[in-house]
Amino acid sequence: MTDTDASVSAVAEYPLPDNGWADLDNRVVVCVSGPGTDKFLQGQFSQNLDEVIPEYSPRAAAATPKGRAYCLTRMVRSGDDILMDFPAELADDIISHLRKYLMLFRGTTMEVVQETKIIGILGDGLAETLAGKPLDSLKELGDACTLPDGILVKTQSTAEGTPRFEFWHTEEGEAALPASARMSAADWQASEIAAGVASLTTATQESFVPQMLNWQHVGGVHFKKGCYTGQEVIARMHFLGQLKKSLFRFRIEQSEDLPTPGTALFAGERSVGEVVNAIKYRDGSVELLAVVRHDAAENALHPEGLSQVTLEPMPLPYPVPEREKSAQSDT
Repeated sequence: MTDTDASVSAVAEYPLPDNGWADLDNRVVVCVSGPGTDKFLQGQFSQNLDEVIPEYSPRAAAATPKGRAYCLTRMVRSGDDILMDFPAELADDIISHLRKYLMLFRGTTMEVVQETKIIGILGDGLAETLAGKPLDSLKELGDACTLPDGILVKTQSTAEGTPRFEFWHTEEGEAALPASARMSAADWQASEIAAGVASLTTATQESFVPQMLNWQHVGGVHFKKGCYTGQEVIARMHFLGQLKKSLFRFRIEQSEDLPTPGTALFAGERSVGEVVNAIKYRDGSVELLAVVRHDAAENALHPEGLSQVTLEPMPLPYPVPEREKSAQSDT
């Protein structure tokens, strides 16, 4: 399955800029507030709420009882409240599902926050311009600092070494960023792929355990916290070394078609993986993230319906040691 129309409005610059910023209008921000905030979220997400503090805004996942992720998000502490972001196309579904559990926590609410916007930033220079100071406190994934008009968060750098940040702009008005450095949301999505950061769509929701999306390697899974929905499956896969597939990054040198999320990947006639995210560049190339079986990752792979296309493996910015364990268990 491919989509030639989608690439018309979602084409990234090649190469990506070292410095730039983009409004992430495809995300919806919600605020959970009230006396049961932490207890409610602790029972539904893969992050330990005790560690979500103003100086640390980690990623998290929410899963079905079978451990399949239906939500990938970030948690940001704002006073006594927690802010989270959902993909716009999934937001209504996620909110509706979570509110079934929220009913058990009297006086606790979850509402969309229209005035809070997220800005993606490439490069230390622009982040320092926004902060008005050196970024000495933002060294590790999820490190955060509170600014007068929002919260600046360190996120995963690209495999090519470009630093990246998210600015959760909580006040009205424009952020103090130069208009000349503005880039498209497609550029930011391309940087997400280059950073090995997956996002879910309607085609891939509830398709993967968080570890299959390398979510533990971008700070999104806390394996020592207490029980939460799906935790038994997620923990067993981690502690028993049962992960047989994970997220890979690939490049297609030239392609008229853009493989859409959910497109199967084949090694010969064998289905061995599934596209998670993809982006087209102005030079005609394509990059994508896909969940692929470890025992097939070194084979020549192609998207379904595009047997003439070859996927070129690309580096991720973090190691995935589970792949070596999986290979050892198969020998």
